[in-house]
Amino acid sequence: MTFKYLLRVFLLATCFCMASTASQAAEALDGARMSLIWAIPFAGILLSIATGPLFYPHLWEHHYGKFAAFWSACIIIPLLLSAGFASASHALLHTILLEYVPFILLLFALYTIAGGIYLEGNLRGTPAANTLLLAIGALFASFVGTTGASMIMIRPLLRANDDRVFRVHTVVFFIFLVSNIGGALTPLGDPPLFVGFLKGVDFFWTAKSLWLETLFVALIVLTAFFVLDMVLHKREDRLHHPLDPTPDSPLSLHGMINFALLGVVIGAILMSAYWKPGISFSLAGVEVQLQNVVRDAIFVVAAMASLVLTKTSFRIANGFSWGPILEVALLFACIFICIVPVIAMLNAGSQGAFASLVALVTQPDGLPDNVAYFWLTGMLSSFLDNAPTYLVFFELAGGDPKMLMTGLAPTLAAISIGAVFMGANTYIGNAPNFMVYAIARGAGVKMPSFFGYMIWSGAILVPSFLLVTLIFFR
Repeated sequence: MTFKYLLRVFLLATCFCMASTASQAAEALDGARMSLIWAIPFAGILLSIATGPLFYPHLWEHHYGKFAAFWSACIIIPLLLSAGFASASHALLHTILLEYVPFILLLFALYTIAGGIYLEGNLRGTPAANTLLLAIGALFASFVGTTGASMIMIRPLLRANDDRVFRVHTVVFFIFLVSNIGGALTPLGDPPLFVGFLKGVDFFWTAKSLWLETLFVALIVLTAFFVLDMVLHKREDRLHHPLDPTPDSPLSLHGMINFALLGVVIGAILMSAYWKPGISFSLAGVEVQLQNVVRDAIFVVAAMASLVLTKTSFRIANGFSWGPILEVALLFACIFICIVPVIAMLNAGSQGAFASLVALVTQPDGLPDNVAYFWLTGMLSSFLDNAPTYLVFFELAGGDPKMLMTGLAPTLAAISIGAVFMGANTYIGNAPNFMVYAIARGAGVKMPSFFGYMIWSGAILVPSFLLVTLIFFR
């Protein structure tokens, strides 16, 4: 029996479960009654992602989809059996339709559109040039999203350094700055902030309230990169230096139509937040708002328009392929499914298996502990998807956007930058991390393993976050 046949059976069974909920009043999962055993599949997919490329790379490269299907089934089947079709299917469909689908369609649109923007020519990968590219990419991230900025800037950075002996660190710092930290200034920059925007946080609150923390950390990381790159660049002068396969040449930007399409995507996001027609559709028991359907449709149309309006030669020159986005789509589908019981247990608060976490974010006088909010949101965002993690702690802090933007502004700041900044701690903390990893690896860069990358983030980022704690949250 082939895997494809099993997959068809699985999909048919899932569709049957979906259909069975259409006429039933679905109930939310009771996280208070769940034990930590429900977190095992989530830990399993994380460990698979962590160990696969390191210990069994050939098996992982060809069968990561099967790993994802296995761990997903370890959640779906027990949920259906224990909670019943109505509750389990509703919880899974709610996550897939309202969280995963918009998430992956936005990534798909940004990946496709950014892949059509081609910066022809080449800079020499000197420490000054590399630092400038990282700074531009970090600033760019808050306006086109960390995914869009990562896809636009990673290939020029790789070309600039394709004759360097030491270049792994450039990609690692790129993930730190462009794929994460740089996205903290607007709700368009990173999914957690977009979630906050949809919950009622003012669009400009992040820029007004988080700019100092963002600038502080970005300058520390950029300085660390510049010093390290200078040391390694000088060491290269004493080593055999490879011939530059892409010699210096004038820069020229192509695929300008894609900037307009990025504007369309941004407009669709804003439209879904401000346009509230009050029309919704029930899809297998899950209420889907019209404005969100329109938004997601615009994402797809914009991506298709990019494919039609952009010359294929630009994508070929960029080394564009569907492999990275397919890998991200499959693995994050599994992550979103496996996170369902974890989020349910977190939402149960002091009544759930993670009650000790809830106690940690509250001081004895009942006021929020901002240091705990920063580190707990951050540590969970390092391994969980940072958008639902942000939402959980947003709700734990009261869930009132007006109060959180005023009297509890330090708490909202702690949650926001914890989710955004510490998404850089691991490859799976934020979707662009894994995409950049896959692109760099495809370009011949010997990227660190999952744990090897965490050594980098622990050495560079954790001290920066400790300084943020001492300066802004004590």
